[in-house]
Amino acid sequence: MPRAESIVLLNTGHGKGKSSAAFGVMTRGWARGWNVAVVQFIKGGKWKTGERKLADHLGIEWHTLGDGFTWESTDMDETIAKGRHAWSVAAEKLTAGHHQLVILDEVTYAVKYGWVPVADVVTALGQRAPRTNVVLTGRDAPPELVEVADTVTEMRKVKHAYDQGIKAIKGIEY
Repeated sequence: MPRAESIVLLNTGHGKGKSSAAFGVMTRGWARGWNVAVVQFIKGGKWKTGERKLADHLGIEWHTLGDGFTWESTDMDETIAKGRHAWSVAAEKLTAGHHQLVILDEVTYAVKYGWVPVADVVTALGQRAPRTNVVLTGRDAPPELVEVADTVTEMRKVKHAYDQGIKAIKGIEY
């Protein structure tokens, strides 16, 4: 079986663990000496996540460029502009050839909401630098992203503590 220079992974579905799985790949890549970059499309700067703290400690390049969840937005034009800016940063990371791993966290939302055309994402993935692996995350991945990805995992919610009134816990969910 031939070994590819790089692959595209897609973590989608309505279950928990899409980003967490991507950050597991982040730590493995870092441990192998890779240059790693993370671009977050939805979460904004107010989020103080454990994975961000780890990335800072490890010296992993991290861009939190979102404006928070759309239902919390007070200025949708700004939210959309931030989503489009996140894509421009991500597209540059894909083609530059500096990173062996680029994580596009919650990129499917930017596509779903129409901020970034799916064709642009597909083209950028196809034109990425030869040794740049990519992990895409987010719910409702369009068929075009499923098609272009080498590995697709769908997280399916069976049960979630939040549905029982249990709030997110530091160290477990963020």
